[in-house]
Amino acid sequence: MPPKKAPSPAASASAAAPVPAGPPGSGLSQVQRALRKLGLVRDIDFALYLPMRYEDETRIVRLADTRDGDMAQVEGVITECEVVYRPRRQLLATIDDGSDTCQLRFFNFYPSQQKQLAVGARVRVRGEVRGGFVGRQMMHPSVKAAGTALPNALTPVYSTVAGLAQPVLRREVRSGLARAVLDETIPVQIGLRGAWDLRSALSFLHYPTPDVSIAALEDHSHPAWQRIKAEELLAQQLSQLQARLERAAQRAPVLPAPAEPVATSLHAQLLAVLPFGLTGAQQRVGEEITADLHRQIPMHRLLQGDVGSGKTVVAALAAARCIDAGFQCALMAPTEILAAQHFGKLVGWLDPLLAARGLRVAWLTGSQKKKERDEMSAAVESGQAALVIGTHAVISEKVRFKNLALAIIDEQHRFGVAQRLALRGKAVGHLEPHLLMMSATPIPRTLAMSYYADLDVSTLDELPPGRTPIVTKLVADHRRDEVIDRIHAQIAQGRQVYWVCPLIEESEAVDLRNATETRDELADTLGEPIQVGLLHSRMPTAEKQAVMAAFTANEIQVLVSTTVIEVGVDVPNASLMVIEHAERFGLSQLHQLRGRVGRGAAASACVLLYAPGDSGRVGEAARARLKAMAETGDGFEIARRDLEIRGPGEFLGARQSGAPLLRFADLTTDTLLLDWARELAPVMLRKHPDLAQRHIDRWLGTKAEYLKA
Repeated sequence: MPPKKAPSPAASASAAAPVPAGPPGSGLSQVQRALRKLGLVRDIDFALYLPMRYEDETRIVRLADTRDGDMAQVEGVITECEVVYRPRRQLLATIDDGSDTCQLRFFNFYPSQQKQLAVGARVRVRGEVRGGFVGRQMMHPSVKAAGTALPNALTPVYSTVAGLAQPVLRREVRSGLARAVLDETIPVQIGLRGAWDLRSALSFLHYPTPDVSIAALEDHSHPAWQRIKAEELLAQQLSQLQARLERAAQRAPVLPAPAEPVATSLHAQLLAVLPFGLTGAQQRVGEEITADLHRQIPMHRLLQGDVGSGKTVVAALAAARCIDAGFQCALMAPTEILAAQHFGKLVGWLDPLLAARGLRVAWLTGSQKKKERDEMSAAVESGQAALVIGTHAVISEKVRFKNLALAIIDEQHRFGVAQRLALRGKAVGHLEPHLLMMSATPIPRTLAMSYYADLDVSTLDELPPGRTPIVTKLVADHRRDEVIDRIHAQIAQGRQVYWVCPLIEESEAVDLRNATETRDELADTLGEPIQVGLLHSRMPTAEKQAVMAAFTANEIQVLVSTTVIEVGVDVPNASLMVIEHAERFGLSQLHQLRGRVGRGAAASACVLLYAPGDSGRVGEAARARLKAMAETGDGFEIARRDLEIRGPGEFLGARQSGAPLLRFADLTTDTLLLDWARELAPVMLRKHPDLAQRHIDRWLGTKAEYLKA
């Protein structure tokens, strides 16, 4: 059962003292500015700013009872203290507690510390006990005067920023916690029965009793932590559901079925010219999107599918539905290479069909010359450009649509909130455009239930026929000659090869081979007549396009590239992918790169070249990534493991830029709490809307607005 009264905090955490003033006219003190960097503004922000670890200053131990590696607090008399200068300047002191002695060593110290450790002074020190040549040692221990009262709770240690010392931060957090309004926002009849109340849980986690299990605090399994995580997950679910309900109150263009005969519609004609049939998954997802487009409520759908599952075809058919209804569609991609790939495909499929209707496909990118960009912008504004494809240039203020009804965002996790809002703002009048977001990084179930709960999710879980399985091999860097032999064999069969490097130029900080040098080395090693090309993001657009065109035409047999080819590049003749320093890449990035091969009928392979460190092994996280790549080609399994390795913050990327990430709950272990929050959120919004809003405001504040993007 929870305690009736939270333990009182450490005696050292006394009443707040005045803080120094900031520069004239700043309005904020130096401490206040530092606190704002940590997001600490409201009283509740301080209350919810929980410690990252704790120090036990509640008891004093005998030196004789300590072991190597123990964190210990001892009290004794200083018997020696001197400053020595070899091998470097340092302060050395010796403390004797009656049971043993311990040397105290400080490399950075002030005269006041030397005075505090004068011979004969009785002090209390806390630090890690280490064995050494001279016996027990502590490096840079904390030092206090002896005889002060011991606290009755563990001492919290908070994450901080430069210029904000722990004692000051502890004082500010304690004051904020005392002032915070922590009344219950979860109705008792539908809430957590028998659980800790919020104030007791927070007070305990800021100042735990010394008898608590440190392991339960650190792994967040203590009942007080369970209460905090449940509240956090509920706030997230409430805000997501509220955003969905508010979006349902908005209006979007209704795209009815075309008035002309179905056989002559753009959608039907596009299906007829496609050189392949749709998979069952593509047909199912297409019907889901069509149903959304026929409604007044703005579509807010995520189309997810593994590499090569055919998302572009689904997007093209959705665009055709939009154009059939007399509206415009925009497709935005994060890189020019990916946008150009979409443009090349869709122009080939749609341009002849649109031309017969007096319409066209427009291309917008930041690298365009002014004359061409102005021409394209005019076609967009007049409505002649029924489909607009491009990069961030699509959301430029100068680009005005006549009647935009559908916005498609590819690789949506690479775009921030403001960019998605800008594209949605291109609609005419008070209507919201339908929004279709695509991702080749499948979303794990728990992530879809939490961060993507405001979206409808469609999944392409079936690969088109003809896609060949990709064999993945882990190869240590010292076996590069074997990889070169394999490249020769592939080229002899008329195939092509990607070679991906993580950097463009030398870096003194990171010992990685760069793309430019690798291209030169491979050209020398492979010899004539093999052509080795180079592609990276710093090249001029025209040069990148020329290189890709040459590779597509097999005028270049080996393409050395940075990760600029991660998405969108489609050359069916390429059957071998070599990723250098694969241990440095993220798991989803490795999977995306691997997906550049296996697009034709030929057997394909991905070689992950890795460089073991000085220990002869790669790091634990890198080893987990490489192991996952070798064991599975399933994008959904890759995504699940990636979430385990990186956590949701990194996994989500820019999609949730500015939106509140979970600080305390763990989606891989707290699924029961997530299920509870998902069930409670709609009930609470329906029956207790005021409490629901207070709960959202408490946990998310204005950040909840980002979830509506």
